[in-house]
Amino acid sequence: MSPTAPADPHTTGRAHGLRWQTAAALLFFALLACIPLLATGYYLGVLTFAFYVAVYAMNWDLLFGYLGEVNFGPTFLIGLGAYGAGLCNTLWNWPVWASIPAGVVAAIAGGLLLAGPALRLKGPYFGLVTLVALLILSDLITLFANYTGGEIGLALPDILTDSSAGNFYYAWGLMAVTAVTLRLIVRSPLGLILQAIGQDADAARTLGFNTAKFKIFAFALSAFFSGLAGAMTVFYFGTASPGTVVALSVVVQIIIAAIIGGRRSIFGSVLGAIFLIVAGEMLRPFGQLSNAAVAVLGLLVLLFAPGGFVSLFRAHAEEKHGDS
Repeated sequence: MSPTAPADPHTTGRAHGLRWQTAAALLFFALLACIPLLATGYYLGVLTFAFYVAVYAMNWDLLFGYLGEVNFGPTFLIGLGAYGAGLCNTLWNWPVWASIPAGVVAAIAGGLLLAGPALRLKGPYFGLVTLVALLILSDLITLFANYTGGEIGLALPDILTDSSAGNFYYAWGLMAVTAVTLRLIVRSPLGLILQAIGQDADAARTLGFNTAKFKIFAFALSAFFSGLAGAMTVFYFGTASPGTVVALSVVVQIIIAAIIGGRRSIFGSVLGAIFLIVAGEMLRPFGQLSNAAVAVLGLLVLLFAPGGFVSLFRAHAEEKHGDS
């Protein structure tokens, strides 16, 4: 009987690290769910918005971190979902439960529209297409201000709920479902194919993979969750305005949240979004300096932990179990 080959310490440590990271993420989500038992409406409101930003960041990272597509216009999909749902509720008096799916359909249509250029363009060229799409959407919102409310915003007759805890759990639930779904996908053979396409699409095509099909799937999936989050966000605020779902400042917020959390990490995007929104709110008394302070904090994270927050936990877990 031949002796069993010793396990690779690096591989074993990484496997333990992934299990530790999953356990830590589950515990973190469970602790977040308990916050309404202790916190007041103000703090719940801050975290509710942070959860929606986390959904935005996770889906941006799906396209950039895993598929390698540079997306400078993530709020194009979010805005389609937000305004699609808001217009249905305002113009045609659709109820919330019908308006939100309509917004999601609008976002998916936009995602499939973006998937077309993604099949032909690479790198910054596709990024420019997404940015132009966002600018066009912003111009349309202003041009049709009689319907969209323009820069002032579109006041909605309905909201999700007037309960702070209820809004918190709506956002928490969406964030949890998004995180679990994307986590399962990126850890599956499908996720490995997406990463292979992101690293070298030509090589993946040579191996027989239909890269166009997988790219369309990734864009549709990202559009689904982005549009859903956008639609729910406007029914949380009770208004659809460029400053909350379309503006370039929101784009920067999403990208920073995903990067400081950790590229190619679903849990990292959640950490980055919560850190960014909570830190910004804590520094709000400093006025305009608050944005600069948050940017500096993000820069420090990138300087001392280029892999983001999650890389610190991952390295610690792998080292700990690798030495055991």
